[in-house]
Parts: sequence; C-alpha cells; structure tokens
Amino acid sequence: MGNINENMVANKLTPAFPTHPGSILKDELEYRGISQRKLAMDMGIRYTVLNEILNGHRPLTEKTALLFEAALGIDSEPLMRLQTKYNMLTIKQDASFMERLRKLRHVAAL
Repeated sequence: MGNINENMVANKLTPAFPTHPGSILKDELEYRGISQRKLAMDMGIRYTVLNEILNGHRPLTEKTALLFEAALGIDSEPLMRLQTKYNMLTIKQDASFMERLRKLRHVAAL
C-alpha cells in the first residue's frame, strides 16, 4: 500500500472543470419538466437572475439556495458546498492570484 501515488487517490483528484451548482439545478428542472419562467415566478425572483444562476454566470447565494430548497425540495447545504468548491477551483485557475499566494507563502515561511 505504500506505493500509492497520492495524486491518484479518488477524493484528492481535482476536476478539470469546476461544477457550478446551477448546472445541477438546470438538469433537475429539465428532468422534472419545470420551466425556468415558472420557477422564477414561484421563487419570487427575476427570470434573468434564475437563468444566470442555472447557466453558471451568477453565484448561488444562501438566499437563492434556500429558495431552491423550498421550491424543489433540494437540500440547500450541499448546493452551497458545491458553490464554495466551484469558487475555490475557479480562483485556483487564476495564475496571477496563485503567484501572489506563492509569494505570500514564501514570505511567511521565512
């Protein structure tokens, strides 16, 4: 067991593309046959806001996660964890920010 490559352990793999919770919710709406316009009206939010969340152009907030939970019966906490993971993976793809972190870690190690 000592010969296991740590980079190949399943729960340590980093996806090539982060998953926005909106894509999961969009699939769920399509599966259930619920229109975005009707859901937006039921949730009391603008259609454009809902559409931007579902297409990954706007983050899921705590309020919208709770609205999805109420409207669809989908637990809000895993959705928020997915949003946080998406945010972290996205920022880690920003080379200039990662360089800034590398420099800060180097200074802190001195």
